[in-house]
Amino acid sequence: MIEAPAEILTVWRQFDSFPMETLTKAWYYQHSGVTKQRSVEQMVAHHSQYGITGNCFDLAIWLLSAFDEAGIKAYPVGSNLKTKQAHAAILAEDQYGRRFLCDLGDQWIQPIMIDFTSEAFDGNKQSGFFPGAEVQVRPSEKGFEIVYFRPNGKRSSQVYMTQPIEREYLLEAAEYSQHHIHPEPLVEVRLQDKGETVHWEFDNWQSFLSTNAGLYPDSPVETLEDWIERIHEKTHYDKEFLLEALSYYKQLKSNE
Repeated sequence: MIEAPAEILTVWRQFDSFPMETLTKAWYYQHSGVTKQRSVEQMVAHHSQYGITGNCFDLAIWLLSAFDEAGIKAYPVGSNLKTKQAHAAILAEDQYGRRFLCDLGDQWIQPIMIDFTSEAFDGNKQSGFFPGAEVQVRPSEKGFEIVYFRPNGKRSSQVYMTQPIEREYLLEAAEYSQHHIHPEPLVEVRLQDKGETVHWEFDNWQSFLSTNAGLYPDSPVETLEDWIERIHEKTHYDKEFLLEALSYYKQLKSNE
């Protein structure tokens, strides 16, 4: 599979150290007014102050703005918008009109080409695009499907619609998402380990590492302070921010 050209990768790599997480959603929900979706200017300021990034909508909006600044044609795509299962990503085009999926929300290592008619397209399984898995791009009825092949033989898939989303509608879907907070906190981050990009995940008070060799659960911890230390170690997020966000999720869980 052909790699994205340098101009797309240059923008993408500005976000290499950016986790995807729902902690910022919970934190900002408490500090904001009626509008819950942050502007790019707010995201930049919060990242500078606390080290934080955001969920898939935050990252898609931020990445789209970066492509705009670089003069690269790009547009948002998504699935299940304005539902609790919504997901948003970006398609960027090179000078030949070839489209590349740029999905920070799922923490891809690098963009992947999704044009099936291109001579450069390879429909075989590919490594080096997604941490801890090989991927295969397949056509679907209204777009394309990504199939993930894990080291343990497990498969999963996700379908993307290639129809561009109007930017105004993306913001509406983002606003909907920021108003709906799942009671289980989530953090995903790409890390470098022994020459490999791996995927660390904190999901509903458990954490684990996905590598090309398999899935490795972390040792369990019980206290909020221990979780703050562990997440800070992986993300470098501000500890006071982590305390506030995780305490909010603890309160949500106790109200269930």
